[in-house]
Amino acid sequence: MIPLNPGAALEEQIAHWRSYRRRRQAPPPDQGEKVEDQLRQSIEGLRAGGLSTEEAFLVAVRRLGGRDALSREFAREHSERLWKQLLLTDAEAAGGDQASGRRQAAVALGLAVAAGVAVKVPAFCGIPLEGDAVFYARNAALFVLPFLALFFAWKRRLTPSALALPAAGAIVAALLANLYPLRAAGDTLGLFALHLPIALWLGVGVVYAGGRWAQGKARMDFIRFSGELFIYYVLIALGGGVLIASTAMTFKAIGVDPGHFIGNWLVPCGAAGAVVVAAWLVEAKQSVVENMAPVLTRVFTPLFAAVLLSFLVTLVATGRGVDQAREVLIGFDALLIIVLGLLLYAVSARDPQAPPGGFDVLQLVLVVAALVADGVALWAIASRIQEFGFTPNRLAGLGLNGVLLVNLTWSAVLYGRFLRGQGTFAALERWQTAYLPVYAAWAGLVAAVFPPLFGFR
Repeated sequence: MIPLNPGAALEEQIAHWRSYRRRRQAPPPDQGEKVEDQLRQSIEGLRAGGLSTEEAFLVAVRRLGGRDALSREFAREHSERLWKQLLLTDAEAAGGDQASGRRQAAVALGLAVAAGVAVKVPAFCGIPLEGDAVFYARNAALFVLPFLALFFAWKRRLTPSALALPAAGAIVAALLANLYPLRAAGDTLGLFALHLPIALWLGVGVVYAGGRWAQGKARMDFIRFSGELFIYYVLIALGGGVLIASTAMTFKAIGVDPGHFIGNWLVPCGAAGAVVVAAWLVEAKQSVVENMAPVLTRVFTPLFAAVLLSFLVTLVATGRGVDQAREVLIGFDALLIIVLGLLLYAVSARDPQAPPGGFDVLQLVLVVAALVADGVALWAIASRIQEFGFTPNRLAGLGLNGVLLVNLTWSAVLYGRFLRGQGTFAALERWQTAYLPVYAAWAGLVAAVFPPLFGFR
């Protein structure tokens, strides 16, 4: 059988879409050409991000439907093609070589198994999981992220020179993780274990972009990928929880306790390998998750906005200050990080060419509420520092809230300009993508500088 030419398949799809538009309405030639140019540009960007020809066409038409009524009708009438992709591999959906899809799945599965084995290698060398929690906390990210980067390096066909910078960062991280004398009871161990994966995630993003990291669109694609990866990982984790419960129940029914196997093999190896599997699922079914992103943002944005607004109203009404206990401040910062992640995901899922709408007003409300809440958290942390002095956790919290404050402040300004017609949504996109390295830089600073700065305590 002669393989289908992707370029020819794309032209056939566009011709079908063009014919559909002409049958239902005869737009001015220049307007039709403009819409088609937008469609082709969107398809080109999606294909550069790793989508197949079929998937890129479907997603591009769906996006175009936000501005073009005929394209919206076309996408609605041909939606069964999207559902078909739920049951087919990438190659099958595009009508191309099925071996390509199977090869990608095999590589992903092999790297997932390798990540699971990497978690157990230290145990084979005399460092058991239950006996040296400090070692595993320091190296947790290094067991997984290199294999994820290798998957994208293979898929993007990157040269060794393109991997030099991410590889150098991973080597430095490995040296710090294993040379720093971090202690089990020390605050700096927790900060190191929490911030090192964030810093290394930027390296994964560079590999994911495949040489396009300097482009804002590539960084936005990585933001979208990160959110989709989280969704798939949570789904896998829920399934894993059912598997663990079933395993425990089944073996206990015959008087065998599988606790050791579950705690030392199934959970750690499965958690590591699931990251690579989730990444493969995101890549294989991008067009499916593409439709999940707007739904998720529209469900959770009003909920989190309501929570923050309720908190601020209660704060003013009662005249009470924020509890300065460490656990409360950590939870407060976690809420702000979730809100920021929701904002990033909403920005990545929105059509930048669409006009302002009611949901954009709600997004601005969420950003402003988070900004005020961040100011309250900063005041609480500063008060705690003034009363009890500096500690690694307090300084890290102060810096994190400062980083969030800058992002949220300018995001509110740009969103306000967009709603007033004085700016574009693309400006907000550029700001968010340009700010990504700031998070990684701060995380790297905490991981590399804080432990020696505070005597590894």
